[in-house]
Amino acid sequence: MSKAKVLVTGIIPEEGLTDLRAAFDVTYDPEKESREWILNNLANFDGLLLMGTKADRELIDAGKNLKIITTNGVGFDHVDIAYAKEKGIVVSNCPMGVRVPTAEMTFALLLATVRRLFFYDKVVREGNWMDVSEKKYMGMSLQGKTLGIYGMGRIGSEVGRFCQALGMNVIYNDVRQLDSDLEKKLDVKYVDFDTLVKTADVITLHAPALPSTVGIFNADVFGKMKNTAYLINAARGVLVKEADLVDALKNGEIAGAGLDVFENEPNVSADLRALDNVIMSPHAGTGTLEARIAIAQEASKNLISFINDGKALNHVNA
Repeated sequence: MSKAKVLVTGIIPEEGLTDLRAAFDVTYDPEKESREWILNNLANFDGLLLMGTKADRELIDAGKNLKIITTNGVGFDHVDIAYAKEKGIVVSNCPMGVRVPTAEMTFALLLATVRRLFFYDKVVREGNWMDVSEKKYMGMSLQGKTLGIYGMGRIGSEVGRFCQALGMNVIYNDVRQLDSDLEKKLDVKYVDFDTLVKTADVITLHAPALPSTVGIFNADVFGKMKNTAYLINAARGVLVKEADLVDALKNGEIAGAGLDVFENEPNVSADLRALDNVIMSPHAGTGTLEARIAIAQEASKNLISFINDGKALNHVNA
């Protein structure tokens, strides 16, 4: 009996594909697999490990024999999941492999932002110095401050744990409140969105890109935040209205921002790039070899479980 055929797209570490190669006939050649090539050849495959291209209607229609698409990460806003379901294609994601590395990146951005490391680094590299006794050059200590988590899932919970180690109090807002036992275990408190925005000294974003969340951090919200507060986003760029954030940072409505994701990435506005109270990274939340191997292994499990056993793991379009 011939093995099922799986196409892998994007740049994936080979160490993460060992189990997939043992189970299926795997095609993986990132030098060759342009979008045009994928569209012309996708009909030959049963499964797709997707990274680096959109699974829109055009691509889904090209996959005439596809049974499953698994994203190589937790996000799936680049997949038309409703249309895939209509075509009988399961869509899965990889929520576990991204949890710790994305939380680490969030925490790194948080520390770098509140302690103004980009600004300090820039000054010293330019051969200058400053007296940080002057208030305008100071950052913010975290002990005793309030962290506001928007989206209290796996990553948000991990970020909360990291910040509690530095003595921060944690409040959160989500579409659903955690049960009381879990809140007690995590030592977190649920608040409504307005309270989160007005109370938190640092807000970290961990929500998916949905119609209800796109652009939710906008001029109105920045106007309600403390002018000493910081915004950290390592989730989805479209949660934040970038032009409004630029205005808020310029006008002192908030103190600073740490961003790993952007509204129109890979394009980042020149106005945002010109500011010294924002630190940025190129959507690198899972940018470690260990993380990328773990995510590829999780994606492989999704494919193997469904194609071989009919069990859909991490199913996002059920």
